[in-house]
Amino acid sequence: MISLDEAVTARLESHGARFEVLVDPDAALAIKRGEFDGDLEDVIAAEDVFEDASRGDRPAEADLEDVFDTTDPLEIIPDVITDGEIQITADQRREMQEQKRKQLIDTIARNAVNPQMDNAPHPPDRIENALEEAGFTVDPMEPVEEQVDDALEALRPVIPIRFEEVTIAVQIAAEYAGSAQAKVRQFGDLEREEWQPDGSWIGVLTFPAGMQNEFYDTVNEHTSGNAETEIIKDKDDLKTR
Repeated sequence: MISLDEAVTARLESHGARFEVLVDPDAALAIKRGEFDGDLEDVIAAEDVFEDASRGDRPAEADLEDVFDTTDPLEIIPDVITDGEIQITADQRREMQEQKRKQLIDTIARNAVNPQMDNAPHPPDRIENALEEAGFTVDPMEPVEEQVDDALEALRPVIPIRFEEVTIAVQIAAEYAGSAQAKVRQFGDLEREEWQPDGSWIGVLTFPAGMQNEFYDTVNEHTSGNAETEIIKDKDDLKTR
């Protein structure tokens, strides 16, 4: 379950009665869209249905039976969310908007590059400043994924930007290969790998180009700088390597 501070109220009025439940805001939106596939008990603040959640008042069982044909809260909660309205306070809205703004900036920074600077990644603070300059407002009630395209459209007149992938080959010395390759392969799609006779490891990975700096930092951290990297310009080159 989540804490009360994290929850928003979903409210349904039907048959002259009011029903309220306390739920995680993102989960509530996912449930409303039919996209939730998690455990309901993990995203609610109370396994209960209220008439007034702020006072802790509960509706009559007869009203629950009339509207939902059950008194089981776990069966009723999704219906209240799906058919009702999600209520958020001004403070909750600001907090949700700030959280989604950070997620949006992180998503763009990890995937976008500057095509005028040899596809170098854009730092998060540059993206943040550009979004402010563009006057882009994050919608706290929409998933971040659904706001990325609109954000990119707003950013393009301000900074040169596009989403791109990069393919990088890395060779890690034998003394670091065991642990370092496990960290490296988490970055994206492993196109190929080879263990060399000397115990070193060669891997070729494709991942969002905005993650290049993070990739190099991880490689250096786990190899003490004893690794070689090369950007593969054309994936067809892999066939001849």
